[in-house]
Amino acid sequence: NNSDSILLFRPEENALRMRTGAERMCMPAPSVEQFVDAVKQTVLANKRWVPPTGKGSLYIRPLLMGSGAVLGLAPAPEYTFIIFVSPVGNYFKEGLAPINLIVEDKFHRATPGGTGSVKTIGNYASVLMAQKIAKEKGYSDVLYLDAVHKKYLEEVSSCNIFVVKGNVISTPAVKGTILPGITRKSIIDVALSKGFQVEERLVSVDELLEADEVFCTGTAVVVSPVGSITYQGKRVEYAGNKGVGVVSQQLYTSLTSLQMGQAEDWLGWTVQLS
Repeated sequence: NNSDSILLFRPEENALRMRTGAERMCMPAPSVEQFVDAVKQTVLANKRWVPPTGKGSLYIRPLLMGSGAVLGLAPAPEYTFIIFVSPVGNYFKEGLAPINLIVEDKFHRATPGGTGSVKTIGNYASVLMAQKIAKEKGYSDVLYLDAVHKKYLEEVSSCNIFVVKGNVISTPAVKGTILPGITRKSIIDVALSKGFQVEERLVSVDELLEADEVFCTGTAVVVSPVGSITYQGKRVEYAGNKGVGVVSQQLYTSLTSLQMGQAEDWLGWTVQLS
């Protein structure tokens, strides 16, 4: 909301992801143009709800759902595309303060060949039980492992995970079981531009023990530093400034200043609305 102009962040990327996901779910999807236009109309109709710079953001949630009359197991005969928006503060009540994760080794979020890479309701419904148990024990969220080997990191319930060791930042490769996050993709580009080496690969749970810092990325969290990870009763703490690692802080500042129009958008990621 810089000088009363509103900036959208990478709406075309979100449109393309919806199209890919819809195809996997046997749903028709709006074109990129229809999607972006609908986002613009919804945001402009609700511009009084856009928080002042630095006070939060307007979270945009597009939704595509089967709405035609069908009881059998088959794609619906008709669909509804809705966009709703809501002003939000920080996703985690801690803000840019470290979150505490627990590694889940019984429940799985996704399996190879499934729909783990699609932003579909089933992938969120399946994490609720593990998340509820974790929160009752005082953790912020759950970190899932792969369902086959039970040793490679996948993602947190609603965000992607990154592990920092020296100048190398590693993150699980997008192979069909994790969500191809747009913030994830953006952070990779920002990190590369800052001279970090970024590896998209299989990241084993053991690497958490050796890591300098760990952080999560997502639309709502942007970058969320991880203060501790508990795995099989063993807790690993990540120090840093009040638990906020120097790399996490640097990447968070770079991306948010770009999103808020305070830094030059040399990648053409933001779309300005009047």
